Parts: sequence; structure tokens; C-alpha cells
Amino acid sequence: MAKHIDYYFTLISPWTYLGSERFVAIAKRHGAAIQVKPVDYGRIFPVSGGLPLAKRAQQRQDYRLFELKRWREYLGVKLNLHPKYFPAAEGLAARMVVAARRQSGDALGLAHSVLKAVWAEERNIADPATLREIADRCGFDGKALLAAADEPAVAAEYTADTDAAIARGVFGAPTYIYNNEPFWGQDRLEFLDRALGRG
Repeated sequence: MAKHIDYYFTLISPWTYLGSERFVAIAKRHGAAIQVKPVDYGRIFPVSGGLPLAKRAQQRQDYRLFELKRWREYLGVKLNLHPKYFPAAEGLAARMVVAARRQSGDALGLAHSVLKAVWAEERNIADPATLREIADRCGFDGKALLAAADEPAVAAEYTADTDAAIARGVFGAPTYIYNNEPFWGQDRLEFLDRALGRG
């Protein structure tokens, strides 16, 4: 039976960005399929005790920057601690990833490129022209994918994925679920690796 990982995330999470390439490499090494599921944390936080960054206590906001700097240096990944376009409305970008998944395109690659645009390239992922260019660069027809993102079926799937995330106890990004066991955070990837190795 093939290994399968459900990958829940937001396209404006630096932690998702930091873990993205490592996660893909781990899954590939174990022959695991990834189901790409961008979800709406604006709905998840209120039912899980989470707060958007701006509403968190200052101590938590300050410590987050220490951790981002540590992980950036440890992994050798380019990451701007204060990106120009953060936070950005991600709904359109998320629906484009859903549309890419529905077309059996490289939704995973598109998601990583959107994350990189925020955290390494100082680009505005709320801007349709930017998203179209990113999609084109990933091998999609950017104009067509933008149009698909506005289809009711795509919006319904994005909502359904968020509903499923809530039902499964997802509260933070990224969350990887394998064999119904959640692994929250890119700093849990080693544990996911071990779980996949056990079969």
C-alpha cells in the first residue's frame, strides 16, 4: 500500500517555506505521495486557540524572529525576516494551488514558488499579475489558472479542505498527517521521516 501524506499549510507561513524543500525530499526518499492542501487559517485559528501574528503577545512576536533567524542560518535558506508584502491576502493564491491540484499539475512546486515569492523575493502574492507570472514560471498557463481559481468548484474544495483540517485537529502550519498521526511544524520533519521509515 502506497504511503500518503496530507499536507496542510498556509502560503504566508515562513515555517511552511523553511520546511518545504526538506519535506518534499523526505517524502520522495520514502516513496510517499503528497496531497497538497492549502487551507484558511483565518477560520482555523478561532476554533483552535490560535491568534494571527499581530494579535500575539509582544514576547511571542519577538521570540518568533529569533527562531526564524536561527532556522534560516541553520538551513542556509534565504529568508527575509521582515518581508515587504507580509501579511498578504492569500486566498487567490491558495485557490490557484487547489486548481493546479485539480488539474493534476505540479501544485507542490507552485506552492513552494508562492512561498518563496513572499519570503525570499519580496513579491506581493495578493497581486493577480504576480501570481500569473509565478504560475507561468512553474509551467502552467497562468491566465487560465487564475480564471480557474475563481470557479465555484475550486472555492468549494478550498472550503472543504479547511473543514477537513478543522475536523482532523489541525491548528498550525505546516501540518503533515501520515497514518492519521499529525506532525506540526517544520521542526517535526525528523519525526515524520522516522514514521515513514517504519512504514
